[in-house]
Amino acid sequence: MCLAIPVQVVETPDAETAVVELDGIRKSISTALLDEVTVGDYVIVHVGYALERLNVTEAEATLRLFAELAASAAETSVSSIN
Repeated sequence: MCLAIPVQVVETPDAETAVVELDGIRKSISTALLDEVTVGDYVIVHVGYALERLNVTEAEATLRLFAELAASAAETSVSSIN
């Protein structure tokens, strides 16, 4: 199973590279598989490559779901310890 996550583009140093950010972590990725990528775009990233551009609403909804899952997993972990 593969997991690709949505991230926001914060810099575009050149035509085939972007810097993306998620939860304060920045990473350089390849945008060679997409046409034009600009600052502010959300893209799906897998193993360092932007695979698809997302609309803002879809990306933010997906990130909210990931945050809810993480919070739920954290609560379950704490509950199982007690």
